[in-house]
Amino acid sequence: MAQVEATTERIVAADAETVFDTLADYSGTRAELMPEQYSEYEVREGGDGEGTLVHWKLQATSKRVRDCLVEVTEPTDGELVEKDRNSSMVTTWRVTPAGEGRSRVVVATVWNGAGGIGGFFEKTFAPKGLARIHDALLARLAARVEK
Repeated sequence: MAQVEATTERIVAADAETVFDTLADYSGTRAELMPEQYSEYEVREGGDGEGTLVHWKLQATSKRVRDCLVEVTEPTDGELVEKDRNSSMVTTWRVTPAGEGRSRVVVATVWNGAGGIGGFFEKTFAPKGLARIHDALLARLAARVEK
């Protein structure tokens, strides 16, 4: 089993605190940011950053749907970590200042991929697909917070 990683980043024309608060608002704005690959979104506990438990289904391809039950932590300032209880998938969101009124958002997802030839294809193609999904979410985030 090889570890698979997908990383995407975007500069957003809004301050880091506003961007982070928007991402951490699982009971409000976060659901609105999710592109069409996400379905069955439901906050089960909490709803604002640390201590949130949220469910969604992620349809990465026409045949691949992940049923995710995600625990949210905030290990450091400007960082959200989403750990899926149903798999090895962990997504980390980092929001840092990037000049006056701007911030850099980096989203990185890692998981233990399949072995063998299936694992080769997963490691080759899955990061690109997930990066497109994350890029769509980041575009929605930017549209939401930019003035």
